[in-house]
Amino acid sequence: MGFILYLIVGGLIGWLAGVILGKNVPGGIIGNIIAGIIGAWIGGELLGSFGPTLAGIAIIPALLGAIIFVFLLSLVLRSMRKRT
Repeated sequence: MGFILYLIVGGLIGWLAGVILGKNVPGGIIGNIIAGIIGAWIGGELLGSFGPTLAGIAIIPALLGAIIFVFLLSLVLRSMRKRT
């Protein structure tokens, strides 16, 4: 049950990061889950784990890390579209 909750929290964090930035995460639900989990890792490495946690994910650093990840991903995808 913990793994499923981890995926749900990751998906919500990825979705929220996309909403905050006004960018769609490619891949739909799976993309949101991946963005949230990678964002949680980035946020944990950069900021540590502070604030409330849910399913082992510190919400504030995870959200900030997901925002960074979604922003960088949108820059990469935009530059790839310009080349083609």
